[in-house]
Formats: sequence, C-alpha cells, structure tokens
Amino acid sequence: MEVIIQPDPESACAVAARLISHQLREKPRSVLGLATGQTSIPLYRQLVQKHRDGYIDFSRASTFNLDEYVGIPPAHPGSYRAFMHHHLFDHINLLRENIHLPDGCAQDIPACCEDYERLIREAGGIDLQILGLGTEGHIGHNEPTSSLASRTRLKTLTPATRRDCAAQFGSEDRVPRHVLTMGIGTILEARQCILLAFGKAKALAIARAVEGPISSMTPASALQLHQVAKVIVDEAAAAMLQNTSYYRWVYDGKPEWQRF
Repeated sequence: MEVIIQPDPESACAVAARLISHQLREKPRSVLGLATGQTSIPLYRQLVQKHRDGYIDFSRASTFNLDEYVGIPPAHPGSYRAFMHHHLFDHINLLRENIHLPDGCAQDIPACCEDYERLIREAGGIDLQILGLGTEGHIGHNEPTSSLASRTRLKTLTPATRRDCAAQFGSEDRVPRHVLTMGIGTILEARQCILLAFGKAKALAIARAVEGPISSMTPASALQLHQVAKVIVDEAAAAMLQNTSYYRWVYDGKPEWQRF
C-alpha cells in the first residue's frame, strides 16, 4: 500500500487524475471502476477538464460503478446513475453502452448481482478502481462486518451512512435502507485501487484502514492485501497516521520510472 499525502483535496485529486490519464494512455480500452459521493466530485471535475483539454480519451473505455440504491429509478435525482451523469458521463466521450451500474430496480436481486459479476469478468476485469471511504471505514457500501471475500450483493445501510446520504434525498428518512454494492472480494480483484479520503472526519478511518489490523470492522483495511493500492489523502485526513514522514519520503523519492 502506498500512502500519498497532499495539501488539500484538489491536489490529491490531481494526483488521482494523472493516474487515470496514464491508465487510459497505456490502455485505451481500460475498464474503470467508479465511485460516487462528495469525495469523487473534485476528481470528476478534473477528469472532465482534462477531457475538454484533449488529455483524456474515454471513447474506448468502459466503466462499472460500485453501487446503486435499491428501489430508486435511474432518473431519480438521488440515484447514483443520475449522480454519475451529472458529474462525469454527460461531459465526456464515454459510449453509453459501456456504462454499467447495478440495477437497483431489478425484480430478481440475486440474479442481478450475479449478472453484474459476470459482466465484469466478460469485460476482462477492472483495471483501475476508484474508491471513497466512509467515516466508519467502508468502501463501496460494504459496511462494518462485511465479509472480506464478499461479491456484489444487497447490503443494508447503517444509520450513519444514511445520515451521510441525507442531503441528496432531502432528509434522512427518505434515504433508501438498501443498496446493491460490489463486494470487497470483487474490489480486491481490480488490478489497481485508488482510495481517496479528505477532511478530519475521515482521519480515524484512514488510520485504521492503513495502519490498523485487517478487520471486517474496517472494511477498507482489506486494501492492505492488495498488490497495487494507492491511498491519496489530504493533510486533514492524514492527521492520525503514525508514519507520515515515511510516506512523504517514499513519494518524494520515487525513481523517475515510477513517477506519474
């Protein structure tokens, strides 16, 4: 696991955007795993600008989102599909047939989840997975106690997560109780993972995920098992880490061939 500490969210997202740009240049048909939430907004804003400036071409890429609410139609403004179109899809040249999200309105939820896993396999697997971090340490909507071997499935949101999501629905009681989410096992099969976290509210979760024991109580700690996981944080989110001087020393001293 590589920890990259930047002064602020915009600087952190600039690093992530460069990594995604490099991925698409090296492999134009890349399969990208995407996240929603406030953390991803500045990243998508930078990707849109890079596309407009001619630095990124999404025309041969495909995407798989981590999750979607159950029972919320795609056109609902609180849906993750609507979020993705508003912040990214409607502003880049990604082909609509190459966009994938779980179907939260599926009649047969287990079959829908199996189909999603199958589509990921048929696409060749995810090359680069973007992740946000919940205040309780979840990635995707794999809440604490989620199996570290889990696959795409239905999950019940915790009250804390529902409070975090309340703004997009107008109130906490309107937030759906259930989501479909990629499992931790699915996430760990991505060839590269990038975890973004900003602000002091994420500091404890980052410390547990990066330097704590691997535990289902902190689902993001499973990334310690990943061969190519980059954790990109701002100063506030890094505040409770113990080895910050080493993380900075590693990043500043990269050999030229490892720079991005």
